[in-house]
Amino acid sequence: MAPQGIVYLDHAGTTPMDSQVLEAMLPYFSQAYGNPSSLHSVGQEARYALDEARDRVAAVLQCRSREIVFTGGGTEADNEAIYGVATALQETGNHIITSSTEHHAVLHTCQHLETLGYEVTYLPVDADGMIQPEAVYAAITPRTTLVTIMYGNNEIGTINPIPEIAQVVKRRAGELRRTIPFHTDAVQGAGFLDLDVRNLGVDLMSLSGHKIYGPKGTGILYIKRATPFLPLILGGGQERERRSGTENIPGIVGISVALEAADRRRLETSAHCQALRDRIIDHISTNIERSRLNGHPTQRLPNNVNFSFEGVEGEPILLGLDMAGIAASSGSACSSGSLEPSHVLLALGQSAELARGSLRLSLGKNNTSEEVDYLLEKLTGLVEQLRQLPSITTSGAVS
Repeated sequence: MAPQGIVYLDHAGTTPMDSQVLEAMLPYFSQAYGNPSSLHSVGQEARYALDEARDRVAAVLQCRSREIVFTGGGTEADNEAIYGVATALQETGNHIITSSTEHHAVLHTCQHLETLGYEVTYLPVDADGMIQPEAVYAAITPRTTLVTIMYGNNEIGTINPIPEIAQVVKRRAGELRRTIPFHTDAVQGAGFLDLDVRNLGVDLMSLSGHKIYGPKGTGILYIKRATPFLPLILGGGQERERRSGTENIPGIVGISVALEAADRRRLETSAHCQALRDRIIDHISTNIERSRLNGHPTQRLPNNVNFSFEGVEGEPILLGLDMAGIAASSGSACSSGSLEPSHVLLALGQSAELARGSLRLSLGKNNTSEEVDYLLEKLTGLVEQLRQLPSITTSGAVS
């Protein structure tokens, strides 16, 4: 029996806003609407909300409030972190280390810096999509100024050993007697993984509001005190001169409330999603032949399922599921309009043909067992039907 409404399984793409988040935001659109830089009481009311939101985020990350910078999203936070450190340390070196499976917000920023004379090492991943700390250590040179490795992969869900990578970065920096900040894109990890920066050992960390049932267009960049950093956006000197522009108070309140709630429910949400995730993985592995699980089998985000199916492309799978009332993805939502195979799956060593047959299912706190039953029923039959159809090669010939 089909569930009522859409079965939404694309929470890695975005999430619906939590009602308590919307409620917290509403007063700052039309009642407490002041500019927090203004000295009058209307402005100071907004300033109080800004300070309170910053304290709320700092409590989750276990850091100082002044180490929190509010941004316009996770992409901006990644850009700010990479540009900010690279330019601040350009007189001491021009070498950046990242991985081949990063989000495009990191990869494209690094690629742009290459056009400006920077050198970038794109570390390969193992068959499960994981970066090994030893590889990071070996890649650091006397000219390295930044290491940026994502926490949980947005496509395949693999969780990188961030604390261990942080340790080797600090050890190698000490041996070379130089400053090498370590940044992690933790956008997909919020609400599922530990965000205590003391445990992670990172110097910079990026977060996004709309991945945690908060508002779109909001982000957070943690910058550890004394980390070399130059602002990307210049102007009025807001955010302690690290990100200029009048603060988006409704959005900032929203992301702070969303992060606090997501972290408070983290263990409960993770257990709920992981149980559903494991059911999906077990069923597909057992009942759909020539299917391949992408990402680490255990060290993966609790809500992430990613499979490649031989003999079928991802787009017709998505369209078939959509017609059945199921919303899913073939990979990163930011590049889902592209017909190119996923750069993440190619980095795992998959052929372009197999990589095009990928499906990402990302669960959320409100998904149910009944919805999973419905998904598995529809998906199993759909893949079988699509495999019986003639396929069209990239040259246009029917095979």
